[in-house]
Amino acid sequence: METVAFRMTLKPGMREEYERRHREVWPELADALRAAGIRDYRIFLDESTGHLFAIHQRTDTHSADTLPALPIMRKWWNYMAELMETHADQSPVATPLAQVFHLP
Repeated sequence: METVAFRMTLKPGMREEYERRHREVWPELADALRAAGIRDYRIFLDESTGHLFAIHQRTDTHSADTLPALPIMRKWWNYMAELMETHADQSPVATPLAQVFHLP
């Protein structure tokens, strides 16, 4: 398993709606993430900056690179675009984070 971490940015005042939408994450989206080899996906919020810190595991045989082409992923991005910083195609602006420490 590989650990992947990245940062996104939530727009001001959108925390409650962001959390609500994730509590009600669509089963077909969750299924697509699992089918792509994504495991133990977590998102944390730095309330002082609006930065979202996401971390997940992905299997050695993951197909996460194919997720952006899936209609369900595009639909989710469109659904979430009003809440967070996005690119022109509605995909979230996500900055990869480098691991600098690990305590096994």
